[in-house]
Amino acid sequence: MVAAVGSVGKVRLPLVRLLLRADPGDRSEAALQRRAVTQAGAALQPDEVLVVDAGFGVATLLTAGVARFVARVPRNLTARRNVLPAYKGRGRCSTYGERVRPLPRTHKGKSLAATPPEATAQWVVAGRTIHAEVWENLVLSTAKPGAPAFRCAVVHDPRSQEPLVLVTTLPVSASALWGLYRDRWPVAQVPLAAKQMLGAHRAFVFGGESRHRLPELALLAGNILAYVAATAAAVATGFWDRSCRPTCGRLRRVLLRVDFSKIPVPAGPLQKKASVTAHLPKGGQGHRRQKGVITLLTNDLRQQKAA
Repeated sequence: MVAAVGSVGKVRLPLVRLLLRADPGDRSEAALQRRAVTQAGAALQPDEVLVVDAGFGVATLLTAGVARFVARVPRNLTARRNVLPAYKGRGRCSTYGERVRPLPRTHKGKSLAATPPEATAQWVVAGRTIHAEVWENLVLSTAKPGAPAFRCAVVHDPRSQEPLVLVTTLPVSASALWGLYRDRWPVAQVPLAAKQMLGAHRAFVFGGESRHRLPELALLAGNILAYVAATAAAVATGFWDRSCRPTCGRLRRVLLRVDFSKIPVPAGPLQKKASVTAHLPKGGQGHRRQKGVITLLTNDLRQQKAA
């Protein structure tokens, strides 16, 4: 799922743009990610940036030619400088840039120190000080100088146990990069509204096409519910809800108190759905009763108890 995050009033709200299915010829997750990144990057507007989580690799983003992206990467990221190191006067000339390790690590019992950053930054958010370290003009660890370059920032937040390692192609500050990545979380509202608010987690289908259509329709309905909740007046859950917000959960509680028969019917005739039902059993056969089998089983259980 690809969604655009915007604002409706004071509420950050996602808008579903793209729902992709796995290719029948290649159902691997890597192939689906490549298609999603390629189509999302091609649809980017001049004032938009693609923000992805740690499941997407930097190589996939660079290969797809995404112009602007922010991606979370693993803590053991290793990159290279986009320039060749100076010749030491002996041996073969280097064809790769110097290795860059944003964070220290241990490999085969040996400690590998982190590469010193090229710049540092800090800012204050809600009374806590956040530190960041930045490395510029990097390429993939398997790429030579001249390949597509990117920047790396490691953000240390006192509220997080582990640092946040971000990679981007944007020439923005570390605080703006941190804010862009955090702004991707509203996307999680769509599956949350679809599953918990609409009850899609209790729906089960078995048809080949239905297994795709049900989650797609559930995500679209969840997105509509989130928009309706954001545009409607916020209703408090109870007297304790003093600073209520227009959320899906509060809207759902309001709808639960509404009698379905009292909902006004829209003007005009209702259209009948032309469903095919000729192949379905009718009358008593449609109940799928097996009275004889149940009677036999009941008699067998009585005989076992009597024995």
